[in-house]
Amino acid sequence: MRHYTYVIVGGGMTADAAVEGIRVADSAGPLAVIGAEPHPPYNRPPLSKGLWKGDPEDGIWRKAATIGAELHLGRRVIGIDLRARSVTDDRGAEYGFKKLLLATGGAPRRLPLQSDQVIYFRTLDDYRRLRGLAEQPLRFTVVGGGFIGSEVAAALRLQGRDVAMLVPEAGLGARVFAADLSRFLVDYYREKGVELRTGEGMVGLESRGGKCVVRTTTRAEVTGDIVVAGLGIQPSVELAEQAGLLVENGIVVDEFCRTSHPDVYAAGDVASFPNPALGARLRVEHEDNANTMGKIAGQNMAGRATPYTHLPFFYSDLFELGYEAVGELDSRLEAVADWKTPFREGVVYYLNAGRVRGVLLWNTWGQVDHARALIAQPGPFRPADLKGRLPA
Repeated sequence: MRHYTYVIVGGGMTADAAVEGIRVADSAGPLAVIGAEPHPPYNRPPLSKGLWKGDPEDGIWRKAATIGAELHLGRRVIGIDLRARSVTDDRGAEYGFKKLLLATGGAPRRLPLQSDQVIYFRTLDDYRRLRGLAEQPLRFTVVGGGFIGSEVAAALRLQGRDVAMLVPEAGLGARVFAADLSRFLVDYYREKGVELRTGEGMVGLESRGGKCVVRTTTRAEVTGDIVVAGLGIQPSVELAEQAGLLVENGIVVDEFCRTSHPDVYAAGDVASFPNPALGARLRVEHEDNANTMGKIAGQNMAGRATPYTHLPFFYSDLFELGYEAVGELDSRLEAVADWKTPFREGVVYYLNAGRVRGVLLWNTWGQVDHARALIAQPGPFRPADLKGRLPA
C-alpha cells in the first residue's frame, strides 16, 4: 500500500483545483489523484463550447501533475476503509491517506437502449467521438432541453448537421427561464434550423434498420443516426454511502467542505453545501463551483481553515446568444425582466417574497459580482426597484 498525506478520488476540474489549494498551504505533502478517465484533468466547458468553434484542444489541459500530484489514471476507486484510512481501486491497489477528498462528480442519467449509437456527452472521449461523427452527413436526435442538450444541439447545427431536439416541457430551458424567454428560444432554435419538438418526451428507444428510433409521448417516432442524451446527471455518492457518510442530495458537507467524518472532504458536483447568501443548501454542477470549492477544500485539507461562502455562477453559449447567471434560477419564482432589447440583451431577476434569489445576465457581461451583492441584500424589493439596478 502506498501512503499519502492527501488522496483525491476523482480526476476532474474539482480534483485539479483541490491540488492547487493543497499546494497553497502544503508544498510537499505526498498527494495522489485517482481518476477513472485515462486523461489527466482538463477543463470541461470547452467540450460543448469553444472546441466546436475552433479553439485548440491542447488548451483544455490543467496542471495538477505539474505541481506535485501523483496521478493514477484509468482507475476507479471501489471501496473506502475509514478505520484503516485507505481506499482501494478496481485493480486491487490500495492508497493510504491522512486526508481524503471525494470529488467523484456525477454520472449521466441513462437511456433504456444500450447502443453505440447513443452518446452521453460528459467526457473528452465523448466529445471526440461526437465531433468525428459530426463530420459525417448524419442526423442527430438530442434528447433533453436543458443545459447540455441546448449547447450540443447548437454545436451540431454549427457543423451543418441535421438536428432534431426532443423537449418534454413547453419551451427550451423551461425549468430555468421564464415562460416568455423559454418560448423565444424555441423560435430562435427553429430559425437556426433545429427541428425542435416541444411537449414531447421519450417513452421508448430502439434500433431499427441501422437507425435509432425514438418513440415520443405524442405517439410519434423520431428517426436519426445518433442519439445524444442530455438528461442531466446523478451525483456519484456510492462510495460515500459505502463508507457511512451522510448523503442527502449529494454528500453533505459543512462550510469547510468536511463530510460527517472529520478527515474526509467532498467538493464539486457531488457535494451538498450550506450557502449563506441564499440561506439554503446547494448542490451545483458548474465550472465556477468546481474550481472555487475544490481549491477551498484543498486548503482546508492542508490545515488552512477557509469557509466556503462563495455563491457560484454559471454560463452558456446558445448560437450567437450567451448568458451568465448566479444564484437560484427557477421558473417557478417571480421573474422581473429588465430588457434593453427584448430577449436579446437584458437582466432577469428571480424573486421570492421580495428577496432576489437569482439573476440572469442575458448577453450582459461584467455584472456577476454586482448580482451576488444584490442577492445578499435582504430587501424586500418591488419589481420597480430593480429596473436599471444592474445596467445591461
